[in-house]
Amino acid sequence: MTFQLAASAEMLFLDLPFVQRVERIRDLGFQVEIWNWTTKDMQALAATGATFSSMTGYIEGDLITEEGADRLIETAKLSLEAAKIIDSPRLNLHGTGLDGDGQAVKPTPVVTGADWAKAKDTLARLADLGAAHNRVFTLENLNNLVDHPNVPFAKAADTLALVESVNSDYLKLNLDLYHAQIGEGNLVGLVTECLPWIGEIQVADVPGRCQPGTGEIYYPRIAQALTELGYNGVVGLEGWASGDSERALEDFRKAFSQ
Repeated sequence: MTFQLAASAEMLFLDLPFVQRVERIRDLGFQVEIWNWTTKDMQALAATGATFSSMTGYIEGDLITEEGADRLIETAKLSLEAAKIIDSPRLNLHGTGLDGDGQAVKPTPVVTGADWAKAKDTLARLADLGAAHNRVFTLENLNNLVDHPNVPFAKAADTLALVESVNSDYLKLNLDLYHAQIGEGNLVGLVTECLPWIGEIQVADVPGRCQPGTGEIYYPRIAQALTELGYNGVVGLEGWASGDSERALEDFRKAFSQ
């Protein structure tokens, strides 16, 4: 295995306080991903000694409106300071802000050419901000069919086009294969095409968004492809446990260790 494994503390060990979730994931040998840092005691998380792979890189804002872009940059600056506390190297972005239920704060069923141009400009500003702080922003693909209707730039093809157009070492893809399976499929071809621009890969099975082995995706084949491609970054489980969280992590590790 040429890559490192991480797991989302937002979706596992839900019976535990958040800091204890991080400690359990750490003790099982995984890096840790978190979402909204504003709801966390960041100093307490840092004190766990866990290695943090990624966190949400903004609080509010969007890529395509003037006001939204300015707010995105403003809250990304705050997120960069929070990232320093836990030494998170990557800060995650979406096509628009998401509410507490993961729904688009600014639904955009139709994306115009002007929207694409503005999104590129906003992402270039974020890349410059990342460069100034030596942190990488990652743009995550989502899916419009099941989880996130009317989020703009949701497909991996969209996020890839935007990241390629900015062409910065400080803006990469968070390639979520759960979302990509729902929206596009052809996952081996997708990771191959996206490889030069990947900052991190996230996984869960379809349907259900639980750990590998609970759905239709044969993740050992994805792991084989990543090994053959020489991918040496992070693969993160951003999925629920179908039952016991520790067993879910065992299933995840097994799928990516073959």
